[in-house]
Amino acid sequence: MPVINSLAEAADEITQWRRDFHRNPELLYDVPRTAKVVADKLRAFGCDEVVEGIGRSGVVGIIRGRGEGDRGIGLRADMDALPIEEESGKPWRSETPGKMHACGHDGHMAMLLGAARYLAETRNFAGRAVIVFQPAEEGGAGARAMIEDGLMERFAISEIYGLHNMPGIPVGQFGIRPGPLMAATDNFVIQIEGKGSHAAKPHAGVDPVLVGSQIVNALQSVASRNVDPLKSAVVSVTTFHAGDTFNVIPQRGTLKGTVRTLDPGIRDLVERRMNELVPTIGQAFGARARLDYQRHYPVTVNHEEQTHKAAAVAREIAGEGAVTENTPPLMAGEDFSYMLEARPGAFIFLGNGDSAGLHHPAYDFNDGAAPYGASYLARLVETGMPA
Repeated sequence: MPVINSLAEAADEITQWRRDFHRNPELLYDVPRTAKVVADKLRAFGCDEVVEGIGRSGVVGIIRGRGEGDRGIGLRADMDALPIEEESGKPWRSETPGKMHACGHDGHMAMLLGAARYLAETRNFAGRAVIVFQPAEEGGAGARAMIEDGLMERFAISEIYGLHNMPGIPVGQFGIRPGPLMAATDNFVIQIEGKGSHAAKPHAGVDPVLVGSQIVNALQSVASRNVDPLKSAVVSVTTFHAGDTFNVIPQRGTLKGTVRTLDPGIRDLVERRMNELVPTIGQAFGARARLDYQRHYPVTVNHEEQTHKAAAVAREIAGEGAVTENTPPLMAGEDFSYMLEARPGAFIFLGNGDSAGLHHPAYDFNDGAAPYGASYLARLVETGMPA
């Protein structure tokens, strides 16, 4: 079946919800207005249960189907925005300086609300639809917080699904793959302690700029010489600070950066090699170099059975030729990875057309994608738990 008729007819209303979220962005766990709007709408739709404050500020709605069944399928949308000054120029642009929905979470919420209303009205399934609105995807690990707060057990979730809009994929098309879809995201800080001196007497000091430069070069060998070339790793040094003036060799320097991997074994390898290289290079130049390696989101790994189910539903909505089941993985991160570690499920990309990129100040969610995303989410429940 194509896009669900009632959701196509509700497109203007879903757009209004989305643009209201867009005008009123909130960050991380501090989403009181957003969470209230979501909870109020879920209650108005007739959800059987609405629970607030899961994982600090998450919202969960329960919709019971007409048929008997003890399974629960979770559908998740993220709620938080980004600390970016918007430059889209849209009439519905952010009204909060320094904050904007630059990743399309406003669209994700609107689509899930549309699906929730449809499911609450029709209830053409057996079991429970668990509607999950999650805070703090943008670096705050809100998915992990909800899981630690009992999300999966309390609401008896058997499988869980999420989606993300994707610029560059045409509207009305989907992309998915089994296995790793998005990368583990780790950060690192390297502190270098040298010996300050006058710039005209470099022999009297230990230059942390030189030491840091050698470390930057050496770290590039990890991906190019230690990682299997058929696998993927990114090691990027993104800040390098040492000193503040022309004629002083500084006492210390700091490097910061990120590591992205698609395989847990490669993740371990990169961290191990960095721990070997950094202090050794510092010592070789007479300095002390210390690595603080910080693991963040794990790899987003789609379960094979649920990936095929999700792709089949997407084909029902968009057509046979509009779903790519071997879309290339991305080295960006996503905390839905925690949910996929906790339960079987799948994450899919939904086309946002020729828009500005994610996290760009001119980005805006394409409202034309909403009927496809909302229909996909609703049909996951109906096909996964037939009445």
